Amino acid sequence: MRAQFVLSEIGVGLRRNLTMTFAVIVSVALSLALFGGSLLMREQVSSMKGYWYDKVNVSIYLCNKNDADTARTEAACAKGPATEDQKKQIRADLEKMPIVQSVQFESTDEAWKHYREQFPKSPIAAFLTPDQMQESFRVKLKDPSKYKVISSAFSQRAGIQEVEDQRKTLEPLLNLLNGMNIAALGVMALMLIVALLLIVNTVRVSAFSRRRETGIMRLVGASSFYIQTPFIMEAAFAGLLGAGFACVLLVGGQYFLVNNWLVHQIDVIQFIGWDAVFAKMPLVIAIGLLMPALAAFIALRKYLKV
Repeated sequence: MRAQFVLSEIGVGLRRNLTMTFAVIVSVALSLALFGGSLLMREQVSSMKGYWYDKVNVSIYLCNKNDADTARTEAACAKGPATEDQKKQIRADLEKMPIVQSVQFESTDEAWKHYREQFPKSPIAAFLTPDQMQESFRVKLKDPSKYKVISSAFSQRAGIQEVEDQRKTLEPLLNLLNGMNIAALGVMALMLIVALLLIVNTVRVSAFSRRRETGIMRLVGASSFYIQTPFIMEAAFAGLLGAGFACVLLVGGQYFLVNNWLVHQIDVIQFIGWDAVFAKMPLVIAIGLLMPALAAFIALRKYLKV
């Protein structure tokens, strides 16, 4: 009988405050969708760092005959292309360094082949020839942060055009994703505050509209928890609906934005899969259920004198 009464009171409260309940559901859904999206974006950035930082190398580009022809602007290659003796000495010195894990030489033919494999849609790929590419040493460091040691030791050597840390090409993208993640967290926090204010206001209006019923319940000896339960469950139910919609938004974002668009637009990134999305859903649902219930409980202590 008590359970039936509580459920009937929940239905009455939701019908009386239908507009505000809908606003609570939308606010909770958007805030939790942004929260879940931020968690997924953070996991994506961490995955990219772990994958790419483990693969990036320090590239030491050697002078070729084309650099020698443009020596007026390439002072490092003014003495012509790198000789075989210079290549052997560079490799030997690299292999002696304790911070170096491995050294791999890439010929012009290999560089040309790798370029065509990595950028098959590039408009200049069809016009490039192997002799236009540069020979290079791909140096794998035990600690990628020690790039400056290699740069200072080899950047001024004869036969070397440039020493490049490949992490520099990834940092702008990772910084952009981190910035987007921070912005999403900021918007999420704002939407969360709005949702909490709406929950508190909804509970206040609901408690005021049913002050006669709660007064009668107090007179017949109903406990505080029994009187507060319908209001708390109303807020929890609205939050649960909002969390459900947030999960739908996350699934839709993964399916339409990631799987059906970004995967085809960006080939060099390994995007997170469905397992990461499904792993975040229980947390989103738990927050959607508990947050409104806690906000309603706190609000009732002030607005419902029991």
